[in-house]
Parts: sequence; structure tokens; C-alpha cells
Amino acid sequence: MHPSWQPLFDRFTKLKANWPARAWSWDSRLVCITSSFTVEFDAKARAAALEALPLEYNAATLAKAPMELRRVAERAGGLRMGQLLLTSREIGPLVPFGLWWPWGDGMTTSFRVGLDGLEWDDDPYPAVRDIFSVTL
Repeated sequence: MHPSWQPLFDRFTKLKANWPARAWSWDSRLVCITSSFTVEFDAKARAAALEALPLEYNAATLAKAPMELRRVAERAGGLRMGQLLLTSREIGPLVPFGLWWPWGDGMTTSFRVGLDGLEWDDDPYPAVRDIFSVTL
């Protein structure tokens, strides 16, 4: 493990520990980890997400985001009303992101966590999947 990855691993470990909803799974379409939850978990999930990835962009502020994050949003289909793109200050070779995605039914939200620019088997994704207990 590269030493510069440790702060990111610490953030993800804390997110997993504080996550109030069901298990995480692999999203092969966006090459990331995802968890869906119902409205009763919304406040606790959002607090855990923002603690791990405290920088928040929405559709109105996305233009101010670094290019790497705008690319994440584009790959996910853009940001619509109520959707958020989260990250941390440590943007370098690894670009951590979180996608807060309300489903529009008023009941369910998905939160996706990933590292932009990596494939499923690129380091450190296997270790990140281990943190979230996700298998392919």
C-alpha cells in the first residue's frame, strides 16, 4: 500500500463505520461502491457522507469544481436538482468522489463512493472494496 493512500483509507473506514444503512455493493456501470437507503436513514447517511467527503457540489456550483470532479459528474450523467457530488480536499493522483442520488420517489437515495480514473482492479480499489466488504 502506498503511504499517501492512508488518509483516504481512513476516511472510507470511518464512512463505513458510521453508515446507518444496509450493506454496500459494486456498481460496475460507474466503477464504484454503492449503498441505497430509505428516508429514515437520510440524515445519518448524509452526515457520514459529509464527514468522509466534506466538499459538496450541486448542479449550480459544479462549474466551480476541479476538472476531475466535473468529469465524474459527466460520466454519471450530470447533476440534477437534489443530487450532490462530494469529495475531499486531497485531490491528487486519486480523486475520491461520492454521488448522492435521490431516486425521485421521496423514499430512496443511493450514495456511490469511488475513485475517478481507476478500473475495478487498479490499486487501491481492491483495498477500498475490502474496507466496504464488497465483492465482485
